[in-house]
Amino acid sequence: MDYDSKLEKCKAHVESLLSQRGHAGLRETSYPSRSLHFLNPSPQTKPFRNPPPPIQAPLNPSHTSFKRPLQAHLPLKILISGAGLGGLATAIALRRRGHTVTVFEKAPELGEVGAGIQVPPNSTRLLLSFGLGPYISPHTTSPTTILMRRWEDGSIIGCTKLIPDFEERFGAPYYVVHRANLQLAMYQLALDLGVEVMLGRGVRNYDAGKARLVLEDGETVVGDLVVAADGIKSEARKTVLGGIDQHPREAGFAAYRAMVDTEMMKGDPDVSWLLDNPAQNLWIGDMRHVMTYSIAGGKSFNMVLSHPSDTDPSTWRQETAVEEMKQHFQGWDPRLLKLINLIHETLKWPLLSGVPLDTWLTPSSTLLILGDAAHPMVPYMSTGAAMAVEDGAALAEILSLITSRSELPTALKVFEKVRILRTGQMQEASLVNGKLWHFEDGAEQRQRDEAMRAEVEEKRAGESANQWSDDVTARWVYGYDAEGEARCAWEERNGG
Repeated sequence: MDYDSKLEKCKAHVESLLSQRGHAGLRETSYPSRSLHFLNPSPQTKPFRNPPPPIQAPLNPSHTSFKRPLQAHLPLKILISGAGLGGLATAIALRRRGHTVTVFEKAPELGEVGAGIQVPPNSTRLLLSFGLGPYISPHTTSPTTILMRRWEDGSIIGCTKLIPDFEERFGAPYYVVHRANLQLAMYQLALDLGVEVMLGRGVRNYDAGKARLVLEDGETVVGDLVVAADGIKSEARKTVLGGIDQHPREAGFAAYRAMVDTEMMKGDPDVSWLLDNPAQNLWIGDMRHVMTYSIAGGKSFNMVLSHPSDTDPSTWRQETAVEEMKQHFQGWDPRLLKLINLIHETLKWPLLSGVPLDTWLTPSSTLLILGDAAHPMVPYMSTGAAMAVEDGAALAEILSLITSRSELPTALKVFEKVRILRTGQMQEASLVNGKLWHFEDGAEQRQRDEAMRAEVEEKRAGESANQWSDDVTARWVYGYDAEGEARCAWEERNGG
């Protein structure tokens, strides 16, 4: 199947997944996966008993230093809008290649809203190669496993081993960390590499025809390329799309995000067991789930509680969120309810997803969007930030290969082609995960649980309804080489 056909199929799947609340029609994916085979019993979809060989990843998990990467033949002056995770990752990746990079950020100081964030191997492999190890290692936790639990009693129905399996197979650790710590670590690395980060200097206008920014104070800044990593509410996206924005769509769900002080958990054996093993625990049930894990060196316990919601976020009252949250999970595992009762403050967030865009680039090839501005997704694969890191790494790789300014538009189009399909399929995979987790009790839910039985019994079959455990899906998600894929696409474009 050619690129255009793959992308059209992906778009159709994302549209379908967003248009229906339930799982009707959930039968196939446009990305490599066998996680839906339990819904498609046929001779062609019997479980593969011989798992694919492990990926020969280039990076040792203990890696904390970095090599000097291929330097750009043509150093450019690059302006980046946004100092979130995507903007900083892109700045670091570009600066390491020898480009002059300036980041403009509206906020007067950095401090990401949110709590815990998962950093999977496809992202940590890049971040550690950038040299982030010494900056972030004091703040990270490495979960041993991801355990799926039945909603009503917490019994284990799915199990993905992260240590040592993921580290050995994908060449990098799987981290959980407080989002603010990750952002500040990336910020410090960027400064140490020579990136100029201008806080309190937001962008007022983007130029569709030139690599030019007009800042909120009226100053005009000119470079060779503008990269807008200005988030899910991106102003640059509208400019890139010719004046008509394609806003992210409501996915029909919202999430409560909360942190629990682990000191409150230690005295109760019904919840303290969650601290004994740094695992991620995920309770799944009808249209709802709860993800939990420790962060901040075990001092805080991160919780994300997803539930259906079609109401207008402007009508939400955060002061009543805690009580509303408890109502959503009445009747669930009593141990989980004890944990939920320890939450005294929470924020409710709408879950949004984009549909793959037709372009990330203005016709002039001077303004490019990436990260959440280009591909917002629901957090059910925990890869939204990882995709932004991949974006930055791929862009830096491909710009290091051009030898003249005349090649810049072509290089950006090649980058765009590779990344739109990759991130579009990840938007799809994230929505599929939500469908897989949210079955109501019944025949298909039992089929799903049966399709994960082997991993619970520690029998490695290689195929699973659990996308983290299915070998094909996991290799595609976590073994992906963003720099290598960009390089190969450029070489193929040039007949290499």
